Amino acid sequence: MAWLKANPGNATLAAPGIGSPPSIAGIFFEKLTGAKLRYVYYRGGGPAMQDLISGHVDLNIPQTAVAIPQANAGTIRAYAVTAESRLAAAPNIPTAEEAGVPGLQLAVWHGLWAPKGTPQAVVAKLNSAVVDALADPTVRQRLADLGQAIPPRAQQAPEALGAFQKAEIEKWWPIIKAAGIRIE
Repeated sequence: MAWLKANPGNATLAAPGIGSPPSIAGIFFEKLTGAKLRYVYYRGGGPAMQDLISGHVDLNIPQTAVAIPQANAGTIRAYAVTAESRLAAAPNIPTAEEAGVPGLQLAVWHGLWAPKGTPQAVVAKLNSAVVDALADPTVRQRLADLGQAIPPRAQQAPEALGAFQKAEIEKWWPIIKAAGIRIE
């Protein structure tokens, strides 16, 4: 952090496109720390990670499923995870808060959507299948190995996903708008 602040605009952050989660994470990081980064945009996360590994860029904020294997292999250095607590798949990597950047909590999450007007019985059947899959110990372990968190059962209902999505929009939209990113 001291180097970043002493050298504003010298550190490069790899991101797979303007407005991508790593791009937004970088903007949020700058907002929280006062650091200034130079963004290098790629046509996907793979090329961004390749340039981080080869030393062509200084930083990347990729998904944990991409970063953990590289960190474990020693090809990159992981400074922190952006989760609320340390990940079971990477217990030696501190949280951003532990690393000195309180508030830098963001996670990639997944949901399943159906077209508007889908019959409630179909939505219930889809939701039941997803809940059953997420309860399977093998699935749970594989997702944990990838650094993915499974929400508690009470949060696996369509209404909970809708409320969570709304809260995420309310959290991130002002940051996206302030950065001047246009989403079309």
